[in-house]
Amino acid sequence: MQRALIFDCDGVLADTELDGHLVAFNQTFAEFGCGFTWTPQEYRELLKVGGGKERMLAYATQHPELDFLSTEPEAVVRALHKRKSEVYVELVEAGALPPRPGIRRIVHEALDAGWKVAVASTSALDSVTAVLRAATDPADFARVSGIFAGDIVPAKKPAPDIYLLAARELGLSRDGIVVVEDSESGAKAAANAGLRHIVTVSYFTGEDPFPAASTVVSSLGDPQQPAHLLAGADVRDPATSMVTVASLEQILALPAGGQ
Repeated sequence: MQRALIFDCDGVLADTELDGHLVAFNQTFAEFGCGFTWTPQEYRELLKVGGGKERMLAYATQHPELDFLSTEPEAVVRALHKRKSEVYVELVEAGALPPRPGIRRIVHEALDAGWKVAVASTSALDSVTAVLRAATDPADFARVSGIFAGDIVPAKKPAPDIYLLAARELGLSRDGIVVVEDSESGAKAAANAGLRHIVTVSYFTGEDPFPAASTVVSSLGDPQQPAHLLAGADVRDPATSMVTVASLEQILALPAGGQ
């Protein structure tokens, strides 16, 4: 049976939210004279809303006194998000967001083992592509089977749409797919699609609940940075404490919806 490893982008490929997206949002707000910035605490709550444009609209609803979207909210949000994405890509290309432990390794190992590798994210396509390119070796990036991102589906995470689309485009059943997520919203999307998933918690998501995850770990792990088990099944390699392709096979043998 053909298998696929599907990654979320933000917080999974790199810990992008604090030092990437939040920085880019706040720089954009300053450039446009919006009159406010988002604190890390505010952004933590806004991350429960899938998609950058949707976050700005949610914030405007929560703070009508700011009136930063004027009389054409959708047009203003599109302009803000376009500039924010440009700033974000500049940060990625400058090397400000290195890959998380284990990403470069397991992408290479999975591809060599015959797994398909893809990314499914609610972020803009250019942003996701830039992060994936920075997080993988060039030869491995060229072997990626798909990048499914942005407004390609009508409903964003926690809706399952992006994962259902990815599975359909990859031509795989849910029984051959393992997802790597980092947030409650993303894990819910994978669960709602009926997919087994690993959670690698990130800066903003350490306290999120992940009841349907097969395993919850600190990261996928590298030789000098072992993964720490936080919840669920211990599928780490016993000698290295890393999540490996053998770990992915173990996850596929577990029932969907957690251990």
